[in-house]
Amino acid sequence: MKYSKLFGKTSYGDQSGSGMISHQLLTKGGFIRESVAGRYFFLPLGWRVQEKIKAVIKDEMDKAGAQEMISPVLHPLELWKETNRTNTAGFELMQVTDRRGGEFALGGTAEEMFVDVVRKFNLSYKDLPFNIYQFSTKFRDELRARGGLLRVREFVMKDAYSFHTDAEDFKKEYDKMAETYTKIYQRLGLETRVVKADNGYIGGEYCHEFQVEHPEGEGRFFVSEDGSYCAHEDIAEFARDEKNIGETEDEYQVVDAVRGKTMNDGVELHGKPLWQQIKNVMFADEKGNLILAVIRGDLDVNETKLKNLLKAAQLRAAEDNEIYALGSEPGFISPVGMKGKVKIVGDISLRTIKNGYTGANQKNKDALNVNLGRDFDLDLEGDIAMAEAGFLSPDGQSKLEEKRGIEVGNIFQLGYHYSNLMKDANFVDKDGQKKPYYMGCYGIGLGRTLATIVEKHHDEKGIIWPENIAPYQVHLIDINENEKAQMIYQTLIEAGVEVLWDDRSENAGRKFNDSDLLGLPIRLVVSKKTGDQIEWKKRSETQAELINLDQVLERLKQ
Repeated sequence: MKYSKLFGKTSYGDQSGSGMISHQLLTKGGFIRESVAGRYFFLPLGWRVQEKIKAVIKDEMDKAGAQEMISPVLHPLELWKETNRTNTAGFELMQVTDRRGGEFALGGTAEEMFVDVVRKFNLSYKDLPFNIYQFSTKFRDELRARGGLLRVREFVMKDAYSFHTDAEDFKKEYDKMAETYTKIYQRLGLETRVVKADNGYIGGEYCHEFQVEHPEGEGRFFVSEDGSYCAHEDIAEFARDEKNIGETEDEYQVVDAVRGKTMNDGVELHGKPLWQQIKNVMFADEKGNLILAVIRGDLDVNETKLKNLLKAAQLRAAEDNEIYALGSEPGFISPVGMKGKVKIVGDISLRTIKNGYTGANQKNKDALNVNLGRDFDLDLEGDIAMAEAGFLSPDGQSKLEEKRGIEVGNIFQLGYHYSNLMKDANFVDKDGQKKPYYMGCYGIGLGRTLATIVEKHHDEKGIIWPENIAPYQVHLIDINENEKAQMIYQTLIEAGVEVLWDDRSENAGRKFNDSDLLGLPIRLVVSKKTGDQIEWKKRSETQAELINLDQVLERLKQ
């Protein structure tokens, strides 16, 4: 390709849309352009990279025995209603109505569609297992698009779905997909951590994210110092340290407490440690039911854990008027006397303290010597606490370290979640009985992966593409030696080399700056100074050398 004819050229200066280095470099280099917030044009250079990423993914998926297909982008809305994900998707579902009044969802994820096509075939156990996948455009009406290609409203995803007879058969495929994903990311030049995570609106009981460590990544997870444990903040567990459980339970009492509404105000007033204070946070679920989350004062409520324990679709902070209606007071809430008024959910940390102190459901009144089991009871007890760096790992043998990363892929156990919700999503077993499919799903966002590669492979001058996904292998630059460059360009093309020839009438400095920005693996320079030879330089190296055309061809062949 002659650069003078390429659609999309370099531009310099700060680019609007995001401060992430991937967005800046991809926009400056002419790989992408923003259409409207969260939606991007992939220009010829960017599309070539994405197609090469796609080829790597396809190659490894096919090697793993998965089969590629495609489903419609418009999903009949009744399928999403069948699984109740019109209300629980976790993102605003984009909907359209056709001229006949048919209602459709713009696919944000495709579990319902793949179950629907499979159930049309009345399969038996002999047809199982299988894994089918697609590369398709997804639509998610994100509240706020950000990070360039890292959080968008329209993107291409590889999503795969596997169908099995039971959990044991599924686990084999799950492990195979984890291994396949690791190979994919290695080939793409990314080192990933496999992070246990929350299934969220996808459904199922467990999943794992593939995270690339990055200081500005939106993903927050914890790793034990000994490396034995790794989990996303949404579900990360930790061992609670026992505080004063050997103390005798003192007499419950209510005292005057003229203070502010914060936890620290309580600490200062009573002169007791934060861990001995009982924290109470009032929530409401999607049905308007009030939930009181009760936890040790030095810990924070993890809303994802709480939502999962409650099996709630959504949670929000309760409003002051809802708290007043209970006969309580914001900032002075207590679990004592709340039984029957709200659902009381307690963290397991409440078992590690005695004689706690907290509000007394009246303004400027606190309760002292509050003890679980004597002064209040729980409707539900479990792990609802947010992990923090320095906490003990679940086995108590190591400390947790906080990491940030960019999620580039995920694998999900779905189990019977969709096959139980969708009618006739079953197969005939060897005894002639109908049984529901046991399922898994596996996703990779191509644009997000592309951006992450740039985040990890760049320097102060521009992108440094891994060789196997660079849009072109060679960047040919001529400095007023157009005729000689034409011959070299033609020779490289005939040898099957992907080459971008900067044939423009620009000065050498601009051409070299553009070359560094675009980040192609090999730069070849032809000028009067090179004589009958060609200057060879790898983008990842600082030194250049002069070699002849035959040597260029031999090295490129290797």
